[in-house]
Amino acid sequence: MPKRIAIVEDEIAIAQNYCDALARHGYEVSHYCSRPEAMKAFAVRLPDLAIIDVGLGDEAEGGFDLCRDLRVKAPILPIIFLTARDTELDRVLGLRLGADDYLTKDISQVHMLARITALFRRVDALSAPQQKSELVACGPLQIDTQTLRVNWALHPIELTITEYWIVLALASRPGHVKNRQQLMDAANVVLDDNTITSHIKRIRKKFKAADGAFDAIQTAYGMGYRWLPSHS
Repeated sequence: MPKRIAIVEDEIAIAQNYCDALARHGYEVSHYCSRPEAMKAFAVRLPDLAIIDVGLGDEAEGGFDLCRDLRVKAPILPIIFLTARDTELDRVLGLRLGADDYLTKDISQVHMLARITALFRRVDALSAPQQKSELVACGPLQIDTQTLRVNWALHPIELTITEYWIVLALASRPGHVKNRQQLMDAANVVLDDNTITSHIKRIRKKFKAADGAFDAIQTAYGMGYRWLPSHS
């Protein structure tokens, strides 16, 4: 069964180009011009992946609002921003709201498709049948690799697909530095350095909300990140 992708974009010509490109690669594509239209459709059936513009019609930040609402409704649904807004502030806000990736419209179709393929590959890996749940434990951290449940000191931590893979990659080898490329390889995702940094910041914020003293993720300046073995 083909993967279902929803494109939320108010510029018809641009949206049609995306729809055509994705359809040629075997995806089933739906297009929505506004946040209310998209939310109405998502209430009936969720897509397998959502591609959202930031500005939607009269709503200058309608895409941000849509991402926030959609993330509450579907915590692990892959979400990509594809927008002309390329400021660092917009990028950080989009990722903080729970998007898995933030792309600008000057990206080539080849690279866009690579990002989409990587996200679907990670989702498929997580949903693949397993003999039994595998529990990764690292001090107060517990990760169930089958259910995607992550707990810190018995507090559930709601992570996106991208955040989950980053935490799993770090916690699986406590004390070992993972550079940005290694994190991308472990997570089977294509991201730039700024996007990795934004995800790390968001992950830390989520753990700190459960435990204000959380400091298990250490930055190894100029190298990458490590999960501190003192927490294992």
